[in-house]
Amino acid sequence: MTEGDEKRDETLRRLMEVGRVHSGVTVMFHSAIAAKQGLNATEEKTLDLLERHGPLTAKDLARLTGLAPASVTGLVDRLETKGFARRVAHPTDKRRVLVELNQEKIGELAVFFEDWARDIVAACEEFSTEELETVVRFLRVMAERQREAAARLSSQAVARPGS
Repeated sequence: MTEGDEKRDETLRRLMEVGRVHSGVTVMFHSAIAAKQGLNATEEKTLDLLERHGPLTAKDLARLTGLAPASVTGLVDRLETKGFARRVAHPTDKRRVLVELNQEKIGELAVFFEDWARDIVAACEEFSTEELETVVRFLRVMAERQREAAARLSSQAVARPGS
């Protein structure tokens, strides 16, 4: 193994480690925000999807979350019950239903992200535009790979102990 290979292997090992740490603190951060509003992390992240993409069908939510369709139905039911989202008729196809945000209720979540948004801006000051472009490209690829992995997991039968 060459010195370059060793350095790459060590960098990949550190990347995997810091990725695990980042994943863990991200889950805990979103769980804490969700708990403030009586939500679980999946519900809170689904609200984020609706905020970024606008009204979506249950099928769209299943695709974007990697959840099974039956799980999405329960998820939307809970968000509706808690007042964060509602089902509305599709504007051009009356057979379809969209899930949209209740903007007033969503506004209650914004306050929890204000400090974090300032922290992100401050952290980005430590990097050049070119470095940030590399991070954006890396995170985009990783998000797509993780979305695909979640979809694969959702489509697999659940393994039962002893079966």
